[in-house]
Amino acid sequence: MGYQIMRRTHTCGDLRFSDLGKEVCLQGWVRFRRDHGGVTFIDLVDRYGTTQVVFDPESLSVGIDTQALANIVKTFTRESVVSVNGIVRKRVEGTNDIRNDTGDIEVLITTAKLLNKSELPPFELGNQKEGMLPGEDVRLEFRYLDLRRTEMIKTMEFRSRFVHLLRQYLESQKFLEIETPILAKSTPEGARDYMVPSRVHPGTFYALPQSPQLYKQMLMVAGMDRYYQLAKCFRDEDSRKDRQPEFTQLDMEMSFVTEKDIQDNIEHMLAYVWKSIYGKELQIPFPRISYLEAMEKYGSDKPDLRYNLPLVKLSDDLRNTNYGIFKKVIAEGGVIVGLNLKSDIALEKVGRNDVDRYIDLAKKFGLGGLTWMRVKNGTLESNIVKYFTPENIEVIKSKMDAEEGDLLFFMAGPWKKTLEGAGFMRRQLASDLNLIPKNTFQFHWLVDCPMFEVDPVSGKKDAYHHPFVLPYDNYNKGACFDILLNGYEIGSGSLRIYDPDVQKKVFHILGMSDEKIDEDFGWFIKALGFGAPPHGGIAIGIDRLITVLLNKETIRDTIAFPKNKKAESLVDNSPGKVDDERLEELQIMSLAINDTDFDNIEELKK
Repeated sequence: MGYQIMRRTHTCGDLRFSDLGKEVCLQGWVRFRRDHGGVTFIDLVDRYGTTQVVFDPESLSVGIDTQALANIVKTFTRESVVSVNGIVRKRVEGTNDIRNDTGDIEVLITTAKLLNKSELPPFELGNQKEGMLPGEDVRLEFRYLDLRRTEMIKTMEFRSRFVHLLRQYLESQKFLEIETPILAKSTPEGARDYMVPSRVHPGTFYALPQSPQLYKQMLMVAGMDRYYQLAKCFRDEDSRKDRQPEFTQLDMEMSFVTEKDIQDNIEHMLAYVWKSIYGKELQIPFPRISYLEAMEKYGSDKPDLRYNLPLVKLSDDLRNTNYGIFKKVIAEGGVIVGLNLKSDIALEKVGRNDVDRYIDLAKKFGLGGLTWMRVKNGTLESNIVKYFTPENIEVIKSKMDAEEGDLLFFMAGPWKKTLEGAGFMRRQLASDLNLIPKNTFQFHWLVDCPMFEVDPVSGKKDAYHHPFVLPYDNYNKGACFDILLNGYEIGSGSLRIYDPDVQKKVFHILGMSDEKIDEDFGWFIKALGFGAPPHGGIAIGIDRLITVLLNKETIRDTIAFPKNKKAESLVDNSPGKVDDERLEELQIMSLAINDTDFDNIEELKK
């Protein structure tokens, strides 16, 4: 009858010293093979681990056709899928593999079968040393192979467990998991929508959701009270290391809550997951920092608080300076901020050439440059100190806690542009000078956010979060907040507008006409008019959160099949063109028009 595939008895990570003498069946992939004088050693791997299996003809029982078995084992090329039966035995003394949980044993092969031969893999799948992996596009083209790597398996396992624990906690708190539509109406929420043409209604389009925002609010109108969903979201925006065209967020909404209720719920949820995964208590409540303090102290609305390198606002203290650049900035309502590199850093790691490099870097960050001073012999030294009065010098030293050997940087200009540029400098300096602690996680909340932002060029108002945030303080502030981790925004939440008149007023402030409001959001405003309760919610970016927790370079390393930097899926070559017949079915004109056809474009349109 030939060799029959036996159901595996163990995974490649199961066997231990206590299993000696057992007859087992293992199935997996051939990662490495080594031939030594007629004895063949194979590292057999699966998702669970690695077991060494051995073809050793001298150790086989009488009656086994060793030549036939040898011929089968010779077909076991790297990354081929194989099945082996054998006896668990102790490894030869001194050959134990302490890296593996199965490293004290091996399996003597008694029967074997090649289940599927693999082509030569385009890159090494074994544990890679730093910098030995191929370029990202190669890994993404062969993602199904890249995912076999131990590091990627562990990432997917971590993500799966993390999401399972989130669900577990939310179910215990009486949240309902409800799915919202993927095909929906296009609404202006910030980024560009991905559009889907309708065959049944030619000339009309669905949009893939940027978020389930309006549907989850309507679930509150429906009385669902507590909703959550692991939601797929889509945004047609340029890819970055922490963004993808499609991504997953933990989407939540609650009725009859305050901002603190939402924040407390998230903190307890993360603390539950933290204890389950790390075996440690997560310190809650998380610190809270206002938007204004975050900008003026850290130069960012998502500051990294793991290191102590604050900005110091000096605008009010230097109004009487004779330094022309500072005087002009203050007169125009701008801001002056300083940053102090303490002597233990500055004296050893930042010389004059480095200062010039940072001045050039500041220009790239949108600043006019840097002004600098160094504390020497109890006073300040630089080529601009002559423009500052003794009183100016003393207030700078006092406000910036300047001591002997400290290096002071100053940045000046329009409020937001300068603070954001200073924030970039802060992060660059922290990275260059190794000020960022490893394996440290600092959660905090950003609160007291503005309702609107004004575009400095057009003067047009935009929503700081989105137009469904509940406004207060005469529409200047919004009841919105962010949860931040190590300099990344991992989630955004708010209380929502539940009065249809307030919702329409916010749209008016954003420059929308009554006709445009009715066209884009009339259906949603109608829903608010049927007894919408006070409600609020939050969305946590799962991909981004896992990226930070696992200290990955890019969000693409936490998604099974991500798009590359150009928003391309290299594993299946999408996006791609479709046949003209399919476009005709959708009544969409083909883009594949030859140059010679442009003379007949009007005829083609007909």
